[in-house]
Amino acid sequence: MQKIIRAAVVGYGNIGKYAIETLESSPDFEIAGVVRRNASAVIHELQKYNIVTSITDLENVDVAILCTPTRNVESYAKECLTAGINTVDSFDIHSQIFELLNSLNEHAVKYNAVSIVSAGWDPGSDSVVRALMEAMAPKGITYTNFGPGMSMGHTVAVKAISGVKAALSMTIPTGTGVHRRMVYIELEDGFDFQTVSQAIKADDYFSHDETHVFQVDSVEALKDMGHGVHMERKGVSGNTQNQLFNFDMRINNPALTAQVLVCAARATLRQSPGAYTMIEVPVVDLLPGDKEQWIKKLV
Repeated sequence: MQKIIRAAVVGYGNIGKYAIETLESSPDFEIAGVVRRNASAVIHELQKYNIVTSITDLENVDVAILCTPTRNVESYAKECLTAGINTVDSFDIHSQIFELLNSLNEHAVKYNAVSIVSAGWDPGSDSVVRALMEAMAPKGITYTNFGPGMSMGHTVAVKAISGVKAALSMTIPTGTGVHRRMVYIELEDGFDFQTVSQAIKADDYFSHDETHVFQVDSVEALKDMGHGVHMERKGVSGNTQNQLFNFDMRINNPALTAQVLVCAARATLRQSPGAYTMIEVPVVDLLPGDKEQWIKKLV
């Protein structure tokens, strides 16, 4: 009989809401509880679940799905791993992933747990596609073009800037892997727009891209969770040139992120203790049930 995986959702923002929906639709999972900063404010859709302020207040948790801002991932992951609970996250600062991987690997091995880091759609499932493209054409160039659409990581980063009341960060592809960031904000009373705008542009999320900041009356009137990616690689297979691969998708951003997180949560129970990125995890381990059925179906 298939083991039911007990998962806790840590954080209940956009991704956390979709993570709950995804777990509810996955027959090999059950929800152990939800970790929130304020456990006393129980909203209607969470009334049937155990709401706590610490992962240690839940019993028999196999894996914690971290739906927290990227910059909080490491501290939450270490708390869970120390308790022997596997973790998955959607950490999305590409330049810091390897450092996080090494940090969490030490913790995971010490406490006999598993952590899969950066398990969203990019980094995450797109990383797997890029790795496959690289294997198919070892010499060549890959371009990853995001959007147009709302970037959740960038939006959360803007909201953390002092003086920002509400925010939306849109990613606009300009081609060949280059992007423009269009940031829309509502200001808190008493703050200067130019000062806040400069702080946003100086943030590591934005300092490497062309960024434009606009003050608006209502961010909510502009929001759309749609996003997308177009990846292309032109390269060489063996000595044969002019190989061209394309991958394209248009998505609901938090829904896909949550789906990949749940698949990665499943995969944590099939790895040896340690921390992994998605390109290190066998793809079949992301799927429910016995791998033999997937080999017969997909190979």
